[in-house]
Amino acid sequence: MSGAAWLVLDCAAGEAAFNMALDEALLEAMPRLEHPLLRFYAWTQPAASFGYFQNHAVIASLTALRPLVRRPTAGGLVPHDADWTYSVMFPPNHPWYSLPAIESYRRVHEWLRQAFAIANVTTEIAPSARKVSPGQCFAGHEQFDLLRSGQKIAGAAQRRRRDGLLIQGSVQPPPPGLPRRTWQPAMLEAARQWQGADWVEFGLDDELRRRADELAVRKYSQPGYNQRR
Repeated sequence: MSGAAWLVLDCAAGEAAFNMALDEALLEAMPRLEHPLLRFYAWTQPAASFGYFQNHAVIASLTALRPLVRRPTAGGLVPHDADWTYSVMFPPNHPWYSLPAIESYRRVHEWLRQAFAIANVTTEIAPSARKVSPGQCFAGHEQFDLLRSGQKIAGAAQRRRRDGLLIQGSVQPPPPGLPRRTWQPAMLEAARQWQGADWVEFGLDDELRRRADELAVRKYSQPGYNQRR
């Protein structure tokens, strides 16, 4: 999609439930928005997210971070106490939507690798997996994770539904000496060079705000959802 419009949303820090809720609300809106959307966000307090299919009791035993919030995507346990988080969504008519899961995973980390290169930070794509502790996203690494000096620096999880593709990613630890205000523009520039992205700033409309608030209250803040398995 050379020269196509991509949307960018730079959010203030949010509570754990709202962060997950807004990602789902944006995914639901993909058929209406019709363009890829990159969201940068942060956390108002230390927390941990865990994959949609994971067992809550097992996750609770692996980390002291609270709250624990179940993501709409798969993947493992991700601590959010000093990381940079982002999400990217694609509508069903976008080429990324039709990619095999392993390829969309590789591509998002290739995007990050190019962004870090623009910011003068050398990283590499993991050629294979190195398992350390099952269920913990940043213990060891998976194939196509992003590495720095042999250690995992970025991982992601994804969910493909009829309304679009959602990828949620985390960078941790951020490279020393690289401020977030440098990394975010580098992400935009990397996508412009690589994907022909023509970035357009996006603001939440009333419909999206209402839906995110509803999902935060009725779903992501509820023990019945977070402890459902």
